Parts: sequence; structure tokens; C-alpha cells
Amino acid sequence: MKLHSPLPERKTRLEIIPLIDVMFFLLASFMMVSLTMSKQQTIKVNLPVASSAQSDFKPDMINLAVNATGDVFFDKASITLPELDRKLSERFGKDPATPVYISADVNTRYADLVKVLDAAKRVGFTKVAFNVKPAGAAKPNP
Repeated sequence: MKLHSPLPERKTRLEIIPLIDVMFFLLASFMMVSLTMSKQQTIKVNLPVASSAQSDFKPDMINLAVNATGDVFFDKASITLPELDRKLSERFGKDPATPVYISADVNTRYADLVKVLDAAKRVGFTKVAFNVKPAGAAKPNP
């Protein structure tokens, strides 16, 4: 004897809307993570070595570099000291808390490095640091 349920019979179906929600969540997560990743853009210099160096990666920062001949670079572009003051003033006006990283070749004259440091401090930046290589990454000089 077959008994019939008083409830109507429901067909089995595959619910894909929650799967689409999960896929959009994963896509949005990957997009947010990829936006926070940026590459530090500076010129190639031979950095001095410091044993207490740690990697400090920030997406919004100012990269200054001084090569061995004393030329100053803002990101990857060569720049004069008056232009450096102007560009730093513009960036300081936008965000005074922007960190400034100075890279200098190991053979850079101390006076050239101090000029760049002085320009950053004169504008008003308080977060100024020097880029150095960790001790294990140093190559011996020939």
C-alpha cells in the first residue's frame, strides 16, 4: 500500500547562487590583495650593509636615491636639488605622514647624502629612513 504525503513533492535542484557568491568573494579578495602589492621603483645602487636591517614594504612612499657621482633621483628620474624641494613640498602637502626612503650607493659622498636628507627634513617629513641591504645579502667587493 502506497501512502501519499499531504505535502507536494519537491524536485531536487542544484543551488548555484551561493557558489557564485563565494566566487565573487574570492575574486574581490584577490583584487584587494593585488592592489596592496606594489614594487619599489628606484635606480640600481650598491647599498651599504646593516646587520639590523629589516624589510619594510609600504605602498605609498617616496623613494630617493643618490648614486656614486652625487646625482639625485626621485623615484627613477634624475632631479636637481631645487626640483627635489619642490616635489617633496608637493608630496608633503598631500600627505605629511608619507615615509621617505633614501638609497645611496656605498661610494656616495657623505655630503651628497646629507643634502638629500636635509631636503626631506627641511620640507617637514619626519619618517625618513635609509635603505640598506641585510647582512646576508651582501656581496663581497672584488
